[in-house]
Amino acid sequence: MAAGNQTRIAEFILMSFSSLPTEIQTLLFLAFLTIYLVTLLGNSLIILVTLADPMLQSPMYFFLRNLSFMEIGFNLVIVPKMLGTLIAQDTSISFLGCATQMYFFFFFGVAECFLLAIMAYDRYVAICSPLHYPIIMNQGTRARLAAASWFPGFPVATVQTTWLFSFPFCANNKVNHFFCDSPPVLRLVCADTARFEVYAIVGTILVVMIPCLLILCSYTLIAASILKIPSAKGKHKAFSTCSSHLVVVSLFYVSLSLTYFRPKSKNSPESKKLLSLSYTVVTPLLNPIIYSLRNNEVKNALSRTFHKALALRKFIL
Repeated sequence: MAAGNQTRIAEFILMSFSSLPTEIQTLLFLAFLTIYLVTLLGNSLIILVTLADPMLQSPMYFFLRNLSFMEIGFNLVIVPKMLGTLIAQDTSISFLGCATQMYFFFFFGVAECFLLAIMAYDRYVAICSPLHYPIIMNQGTRARLAAASWFPGFPVATVQTTWLFSFPFCANNKVNHFFCDSPPVLRLVCADTARFEVYAIVGTILVVMIPCLLILCSYTLIAASILKIPSAKGKHKAFSTCSSHLVVVSLFYVSLSLTYFRPKSKNSPESKKLLSLSYTVVTPLLNPIIYSLRNNEVKNALSRTFHKALALRKFIL
């Protein structure tokens, strides 16, 4: 953007869904509040059950627990402020608050990309090398892999957020989004952002494509291994162990790609808001539902936990 009237921005205004009638915003608030509470409850249950149930101590559930932590963090960063803009018309966010929200948005987003790739590798080892699975995916290995998924978020979030917020901003402080995402904030900059935009595009492609390629490689090898299984029952059992992860990966990457890799001519601010809802609000809700409905071990563990809690309540009373 060419240099214009520069000013020191103390706060930003999130436009959110302000163009919609008040009645519609109220309905959106109720819908998003319900989704938010169910998301926190569902992911918290996954964390508690995979920690407490002795039958869910395999590496797959260790990584699932990490995924639920990420989804909770993702929701806490985005949704509370969005709810405030809808019901209380509290659309202002401080300069520091905007930078903090963007930082953790990048951090959790990047971490989730790499964790999904690591979960795919876990499924590859479990299906293609079942006898060596406990040895390869021991406690030390799974801890290092989990740390490797969390770590890339720090440098990516630090560089991108610090660089963007070091630019001078124009007098216009209205962010046409429901949270401080990079593209709408970048439009408010009064300086040449060409180098930053190249970095952002290359960084986004690498962060998305490297895990995506690892996932594709893992599932190609998994598919080849499953096809070698002679019985249909064996094929179904092998596929069922990775079907939940495959659905979650598809939801996450399709919504992310539609948001950030569509041509600008086809990517209006309103359509981008709707697409952003898919991975900031909908996907974190669906992940625990998918893993609990499509996984008998999780369903049985939830049932056992519920009955234990019920028995304990009766004993106390």
